[in-house]
Amino acid sequence: MFMFLLAILPIIFLVVALMVLKLPGHKACPLALLITILEALFIWKQGGMDVVTGTIEGFVMAIWPICLVIIAAVFTYNLVVYTKNIEVIKNMLASVSTDKRILVLIIAWGFGAFMEGMAGFGTAVAIPAGILMGLGFDPLFAAMVCLVANTTPVAFGSIGVPEITAASIAGLNSGEIALHTIIQTSIMSVLVPFMVVYMTGLSKGKKGLEAFKGIWLITLMAGLSFTVAQYITAKFISSELPSILGSVVCMAVIILLTKMFKINNPDFNIKTEKVISSVNLKQAFIAWSPFIFVLLFLVFTSSLVPVIHKPLAAVKSSIIIYSGKGAAPYTFAWLSTPGVQIIVAAFIGGLVQKCPVKDIIAILFKTIKQMSKTVITIMSVIATAKVMGYCGMIQVIADFIVNITGSFYPFVAPFLGSVGTFVTGSATSSTVLFTKLQCTAAVVLNMSPTWLVASNVVGSTAGKIISPQSIAVATAAAGIVGKESEILTGVIKYYIIFILIYGLVTYFGVGIF
Repeated sequence: MFMFLLAILPIIFLVVALMVLKLPGHKACPLALLITILEALFIWKQGGMDVVTGTIEGFVMAIWPICLVIIAAVFTYNLVVYTKNIEVIKNMLASVSTDKRILVLIIAWGFGAFMEGMAGFGTAVAIPAGILMGLGFDPLFAAMVCLVANTTPVAFGSIGVPEITAASIAGLNSGEIALHTIIQTSIMSVLVPFMVVYMTGLSKGKKGLEAFKGIWLITLMAGLSFTVAQYITAKFISSELPSILGSVVCMAVIILLTKMFKINNPDFNIKTEKVISSVNLKQAFIAWSPFIFVLLFLVFTSSLVPVIHKPLAAVKSSIIIYSGKGAAPYTFAWLSTPGVQIIVAAFIGGLVQKCPVKDIIAILFKTIKQMSKTVITIMSVIATAKVMGYCGMIQVIADFIVNITGSFYPFVAPFLGSVGTFVTGSATSSTVLFTKLQCTAAVVLNMSPTWLVASNVVGSTAGKIISPQSIAVATAAAGIVGKESEILTGVIKYYIIFILIYGLVTYFGVGIF
């Protein structure tokens, strides 16, 4: 018990520092790293060189590819704002609906899920939050609503990486894990659209059911269409594409139903006086060109197009950074990483928008400066996760939870996955940390390994809401760095709902699936 408390101390400190002490992330996270380093040295007796190299590996991973991707996403948005094409985008979205609830469903939920399925690494929060702000949404609200929306799609983020990684580590069928993952997330995939509409209502002073007036069916179908499309995709097409195809179907359904029912509630209208009157096809292409090129680059350089992906992926360098036992080479993918694709695509989009090259470069450097505090936060978080993992602290936490819960373990299995994401900021990293443990627990408890491994992936999606890394991305995108504590306080209740429902589904479903 004592060792468990010591192991979890950095996590407890982060929560207290952000929620109680109201410290900004770029101050709280380095302090958590310092606590972790001291514990690793003096309690876990890890060698000094191992602690140093583990920390450096965390810094390197944070910069490439994570911070690179986030900077690229914010750079894309900043470029569109600079060229004033955000006004054209605003007009096009307003032509679908001027209702803030519908726009949140399309942008935060639908488009966010698409970005998560394609790229991940924070793009699903950064880009939708930027677009929402361009439409006049409050920055704090935009950040929080995108964090809550970017949950269930995370299981299949970056072309299904978390789920594929889990299957590879566990030696299980990826298709079966994908189906179990979708079954376990299905309730929340239906509820998330209700959550984001409810949040939109609160932002307008509407409480309870008032937020859903006139859009009950659209909200319900936003979740159902995504879930059903996900399941059909995983069952009959590919276990890599559920979030991508699910989001496309979902956005189409929302837009179709909005046009059919002609939603118009003055209480939720955006300020249309800021919106230009009409948009032709050429204007639309120019305005959206950075985002269009981003999507095209991500699709055609992904594993979905091997003829392009393989040559790009071959351009890489590997180096062993960590000096301790079990060290694996850290690989820099110089051309195939999403950050590079996004920056190049945004640069081309800027040229299409007739933005001078020197201005584009200036915007990029301004974005890097804008993101400096976020980079410090993410570097500290990833380094903390690395040191905790290498010295054995994370294993102590996991073993304690398994041993103390016994037959009730399935109820807390998703929570363990969320802890992994809270610490690392990555659902994929959470699967790397805990998939083997989930398999072992399943064998000991005579339960389905596939079900419990899927529960870890599912839990990791909930951890995204409160992960300091995710919150850092949200504050950077919304231009509200320093308000991490307000965001964490605002979204933690949604995390609790997620983890309780996931726990109940896992516990009661373990004997069925």
